[in-house]
Amino acid sequence: MTKLPVQVNTVHLVNPRLDSFYPVIRGITDKEVEKKINDTILRMVYDLMRQQGYFEDKNTTITASYEIKNNQRGILSLSLLNYAFSGGAHGLTIIKSPTFSVETGKLYTLKDLFKPGADYVARLSQLVKAQIIARDVPVFEEFTQIKPDQDYYIADKALVIYFQLYDITPYAYGFPYFPISVYDIQDIIDEEGPLGAMLGSF
Repeated sequence: MTKLPVQVNTVHLVNPRLDSFYPVIRGITDKEVEKKINDTILRMVYDLMRQQGYFEDKNTTITASYEIKNNQRGILSLSLLNYAFSGGAHGLTIIKSPTFSVETGKLYTLKDLFKPGADYVARLSQLVKAQIIARDVPVFEEFTQIKPDQDYYIADKALVIYFQLYDITPYAYGFPYFPISVYDIQDIIDEEGPLGAMLGSF
């Protein structure tokens, strides 16, 4: 059964050296679940600010926004974008992408998307490496594998693996994104998880 999208409202947080837009979820029947998701999002927003030195360095300016990547079939996947500038040639952006069940409020790690015991790290690493070669992505050194908790988001029928700036590529390249069709990893997907829900959508 198709689950309707949840309502996503935008909050604009303005403080000295801070201009932040972040999402607040509305319309979930279970208000405890709604609160759980919103509390998690807000905690991540402040964690990113903390990580980039906003509270310690009076020269750090933060500009933050978000993108909705998936809002269907009971799965909400977002990207929180945090740009910090404290002087120098350029600032630095960090992106974190929470993926939730809107029924339970569960925040999914990458491991949660796959069957127990599935060697998802090796499988995804192989697919990412193939894209690096095919697209001639300028990596610092030969790519070996993703981290077990690698950053990702879900976009319809694709799992998008990505890396932070400087992780595997030069700053000028931007964020390296690697979309993987759910059909290419169908055999290891947990059918009860978020990607399983995407497989079942038409």
